[in-house]
Amino acid sequence: MRLQGKVVLITGAASGIGLAAAQVCGEEGAALALADLPSAPGLAALATLPGPSGPPLVVPTDVTDADACLALAAAAQRRLGRVDALIHAAGILQGAAEPVDELDPTTFRHVIDVNLLGAFHAVRAVAPPMRRAGHGTIVLLASGAGVTGGSSSVAYAASKGGVHGLSLVLQEHLRPAGIRVHDVCPGSVDTPLKRQNVADMARAGGRSVEEALATAKLVDPRGVAQILAFLVSDDADLVRGTVFTR
Repeated sequence: MRLQGKVVLITGAASGIGLAAAQVCGEEGAALALADLPSAPGLAALATLPGPSGPPLVVPTDVTDADACLALAAAAQRRLGRVDALIHAAGILQGAAEPVDELDPTTFRHVIDVNLLGAFHAVRAVAPPMRRAGHGTIVLLASGAGVTGGSSSVAYAASKGGVHGLSLVLQEHLRPAGIRVHDVCPGSVDTPLKRQNVADMARAGGRSVEEALATAKLVDPRGVAQILAFLVSDDADLVRGTVFTR
């Protein structure tokens, strides 16, 4: 119960790593404010997650909308009193296997808007209450794509490289306010996003989708979620910078 007494806000909470993070943080004792798109499958089910402080606060939120992110942070403060930590897991992957000269600029812009601009909006919303409290932890989900190597998607790699850069800047900008900032770069995690990517790449290469998924060696998102829960706990006070996972 190392998160007992903490309020953790999680975006992208209806599926994948965000959902696993919500489950683990709740088990660790955190009061939860959870967000995902209004149309996200599984959004309504988030309200049934068990927690020590009762059902989580669930706020339908489009992270590309700055005002919606501000409203999310405000709702968390009204209902739960404050925001101790942000786990920003909202993200998309589009444009897989498309050469840069064939990639639709609209697709590129949409991925940047969700993955990078969305991270900025989320941080911008939670930074003021954390500054007032004199402490806080922000964890952004980046990727090895665009950070240590390439990607099947030009747009995805560019956006996640941007998230990594944003976290590096924020570490120094927010440190004087007592706010610790990390970005986590997961590997091949068994999420709907990654499964769709594996399937898209298999089709592009003329391979069997079933075989590709069977041999992809995807890891359980709960393993990444446990790292995220650790990072937003006081046990991680001495940890700094980027964390890479399998």
